[in-house]
Amino acid sequence: MIFKRIGQPVILGYILAGIIAGPSLNFFEITDTENIKTWADIGVIFLLFSIGLDFSFKKLFKMGGTVFITAFTIILGMMMVGYFTGRLIGWDHMSCLFLGGMMAMSSTTIIIKTFEDLGLMKHQFAGLVIGVLIVEDLFAVILMVLLSTLAISSNIEGSALIMDIVRLFAFLLIWFVCGIYVLPTFFEKARKWLSDETVVVMSVALCFTMVLLATKTGFSSALGAFVMGSLLGETMEQKRMERLVKPLKDLFGAVFFVSVGMMINPMGLLNNWLPILLISVAVVVGQLSLGTIGMIFSGQPLKVAMQSGFSLVQVGEFAFIIAQLGENLKVTNSDLYPTIVTVSAITTFLTPFIIKRTDWAYDKFTAKCPPRILNILGKLSFSPKATSHIANSKTKDLLVSVSKVLLFHLTILFFIIVFGLKYLNPFLSDLIGKDFTARILTAIITLGAMAPFMRAVLVKKNKTIRHLMQETDTNKGLLIGIIVLRILICIGLVGIVLSSLFNMGWILLIGIAFLTLCFIIFNKPIKNRSIAMERHFIDNLNAKENNSKILVEGERYKKVAKSLLERDLHLAEFEVSADSPNIGKELKDVRIRQNYGINVVSITRGKRHINIPDGKEMLYPGDRIVVVGTDEQLKNFDTDISKQTAEELVDNSSEMILEQLVLSDTSPFVGKTIVNSYVRERYRCMIVGVERDGGNFIKPGINEALCAGDIIWLVGERDNIDLLAKENQ
Repeated sequence: MIFKRIGQPVILGYILAGIIAGPSLNFFEITDTENIKTWADIGVIFLLFSIGLDFSFKKLFKMGGTVFITAFTIILGMMMVGYFTGRLIGWDHMSCLFLGGMMAMSSTTIIIKTFEDLGLMKHQFAGLVIGVLIVEDLFAVILMVLLSTLAISSNIEGSALIMDIVRLFAFLLIWFVCGIYVLPTFFEKARKWLSDETVVVMSVALCFTMVLLATKTGFSSALGAFVMGSLLGETMEQKRMERLVKPLKDLFGAVFFVSVGMMINPMGLLNNWLPILLISVAVVVGQLSLGTIGMIFSGQPLKVAMQSGFSLVQVGEFAFIIAQLGENLKVTNSDLYPTIVTVSAITTFLTPFIIKRTDWAYDKFTAKCPPRILNILGKLSFSPKATSHIANSKTKDLLVSVSKVLLFHLTILFFIIVFGLKYLNPFLSDLIGKDFTARILTAIITLGAMAPFMRAVLVKKNKTIRHLMQETDTNKGLLIGIIVLRILICIGLVGIVLSSLFNMGWILLIGIAFLTLCFIIFNKPIKNRSIAMERHFIDNLNAKENNSKILVEGERYKKVAKSLLERDLHLAEFEVSADSPNIGKELKDVRIRQNYGINVVSITRGKRHINIPDGKEMLYPGDRIVVVGTDEQLKNFDTDISKQTAEELVDNSSEMILEQLVLSDTSPFVGKTIVNSYVRERYRCMIVGVERDGGNFIKPGINEALCAGDIIWLVGERDNIDLLAKENQ
């Protein structure tokens, strides 16, 4: 309560409470320190489960390259900074590796809370920062597995490390497929029997089931909790689970952070003031610099990049979990845990003040930086899409698609083979008592389970391959090679199963495998089963989006030429409040563009969505409208239209995107006004901005003439923008 009152994160209050209650100050008698670690482990499980519930693999991959490039820049850079900082302090090799991992993790909880307190959640950079944090959270889970492996083996063996990484991704992929295939369907059919009490019990039961599976497989309990949380996060019950599990997360999260404080000796911190100061400076300077650099090289303008970098200057809760892992494995320096906790407290305290100074730092930098450097930064932040998505050849797209099919299905097939040979065969042998009969049954069951997935490996994208072979003669060898490779892979998989169960010559083995594949390809029930399974998986994967009220969400692209000041145009979503003065009015009468300078690009009403609405569309209470504008324009609009905070759009489920297109000299749009170009009527797109003459930004009217070399900003669906871009050539 004291920390709430003084405007500081409550996590700092928990840690201080732990220090006061801990054995170091001896105010209270601690009889069982092992209990503290046990409750802390349970707290970690609930924290990771809650993070997983709010995590979405689909959302992550739809955020675009910006968040991945920035996150990996920060992670790799900060791990190096952390490692060399630890060596400078004098810590051993393993402690330095753990320190690097801790310093690479910013705090999702602290940053979101700070954004909310400072009123920045509607700003453009906030969505990018949250995307970077999601990638960091995922990497933190993976990093814990890798550090555990390194700590146990005490040395780095390349082949063993690669196998552990492969095993980890196979574990994630297998349970992702199984979870998406089963869980949404189960919750949909069981919905009428799911009371709040049942949902809580089932959520916790599923969480601890996956924790058990993860630990039995050799991974951490935290990984299991995170995986199950992310799987349940793709179901229609996600919001309900998040609400019901929140009290558990809050309670056990508090227990965890208090236990963190109980392991700190305040007198020891005074003796370690120099390492604490050195690491704190390294965190602030490193995160600020690397976050800004990562954003710039991913195509973001300087102001957005600096806003993002200045937001990431703290050590997060994952650092405590990684530090606890090192303590439990007894491979890190005894000073590391209390030191990193203190660094986290210091950087968390400084975060709001550093974020507030972003605009000041940006103004100072742009005022003193040479124009040539600013021009270079402007070029780095521009990556027009006009050519990139057209230049991709059909053959390259096919190779990418086939690679995904192979990765996805082969992982499942290997899992089925391992399960059949390692578990099913011994079980049937014990059950039946006849070894040969058990092996035959094992082969039939295993190959039957593999059949739908092998069929997908054999025939997926074959129609595309045939079309490409008819269109061109240049890549026929490659296309034939793809078909042959997939046949050989499937023959090899069948051969693995048969050779492991029976002794037979290789000619007979290949012959039986080939006949098995022919049976799989031409068997209609297997074909129907394969198609039905794929459709069921896709339906479950998209069920949450398809049933959600918010069907129109767009991916925001911000790559603009040279201009360093006029670059905050982006998509955001608002809900029309019931007491808005604009209820019942048509868009043309509300005069949104004239009054606020923004454009309405989509309206969602229940399950209906209207892209690029015309002026006769009327506003109703509860409408969710997607608009495009600057941070300042959206802030003014929010006051009049809604009582809710605007949400930055990062998921492109309905393909509404903000894109740039450079008009070529031969473009059919050159010389025409916007109204006469029929971009809205013919392509269902909207021109919301034009860059001209080396970076001059124009918010065009309908009579604005388009010129060769103009960079036009378009809002529309992906397919429509692609079509427009092709005609622009």
